[in-house]
Amino acid sequence: MSEASRPPRPVANAEASREEINFSHPSEREFARVLDFYGIAWRYEPTTFPLRWDDQGNILEAFSPDFYLVDTDLYVELTTLRPQLMRIKRRKIRRLKELYPEINIRLWSRSDFMRFLERLGLEDRSEELVGKEALEDQHVGS
Repeated sequence: MSEASRPPRPVANAEASREEINFSHPSEREFARVLDFYGIAWRYEPTTFPLRWDDQGNILEAFSPDFYLVDTDLYVELTTLRPQLMRIKRRKIRRLKELYPEINIRLWSRSDFMRFLERLGLEDRSEELVGKEALEDQHVGS
């Protein structure tokens, strides 16, 4: 593999304190809360993986998975907002795995997250945690 065709190295993003994290969706905040409750070490969007770059090495497309579970060396991407995003996320994850085969990553869909809430007995909170309505509620409450 020539130097120009090698993927740029993943970028380690600065770690923010829990209070400084600006989750992009209420489902991410709830996922973090559950991880904390069970004592699971995690980081939010800790790494950006270049997926496409030009001949000069300038990054044209990148992907930052939502969570990294430290003790299990696993990245988790939550996609609970719009099911249509799943196709885009699947493509990015396929590309990530091609370029960085050592990376472990799981994509959680809306239905995966709903099952997660059900297992925890939180299914009655699904409207405030899943989908566009949850995002709208988050902005109203801000």
